[in-house]
This record gives sequence, structure tokens and C-alpha cells, in this order.
Amino acid sequence: MPLLKFDLIQGRSEEQLKTLLDTAHEAMVQAFQVPHSDRYQCVAQHRPGEIVVEDTGLGYSRSRQVVLLTVVSRPRPQVQKAAFYRLLAERLQAVCGLSPDDLIVSLVENTDADWSFGRGRAQFLTGEL
Repeated sequence: MPLLKFDLIQGRSEEQLKTLLDTAHEAMVQAFQVPHSDRYQCVAQHRPGEIVVEDTGLGYSRSRQVVLLTVVSRPRPQVQKAAFYRLLAERLQAVCGLSPDDLIVSLVENTDADWSFGRGRAQFLTGEL
């Protein structure tokens, strides 16, 4: 059920995008313990000047490969969030060659009433999910 929204600078191939999304999904499934079929992802690609992500004084070196990921999800325990951040960074580096400095994640929490998966119903509230 988490919705993963990726903001990227244009230039990745379709294969690179698929690998990025698949890798992020696997980390999310493991960390949040959700079903593998629970997959909601979208990508927005921007021209280089349309994404500005500085290092907040942490000394990070950003590149054109930067991934700005917004995760919309039900509330999760801090231990799951920390596991997700760690797994995601590790796997994206190992599988996609993404520097951990180029990964920024923001998790936005909402509740069951904030989701409708279709047909004009709130499936978490109706008991369908």
C-alpha cells in the first residue's frame, strides 16, 4: 500500500528505471513487511535545473543521478523506517550503482481513511483490505 513517488533528472533508460523501481520495491517489501503484490510507484522526470537538492550542511556530494523519493504510507514504526532507509541505500548502490549521497527519502504518513484504491470506496474502512 505504500505509494512511492520518484523525482529524477531526465536521462535514465527504460531498463535503468525498471531496475531502480524493482530494487526500491524489494527494499520496501522487506522493510515494511507488505505483500509483494502491494506495488504503487510513479516517476516524474525533470530537466536538470528543475530539481535543487543541496546537502543541508552534511557534506554530501549530489550528482545528476539524484533520486528524490517520497513515500506515502500508513504510520510505520521507527525501526521499519530505519530499515527501509538502510536497505534502500544499500540495494540501490549495489544494484544500480547509486551513491548513497544521491538518495533523499521523505516518508509522509496518512491513515486508512486517506486511501481509495478504486470504485469510489475506502477499502481499508469497508474491510475489503
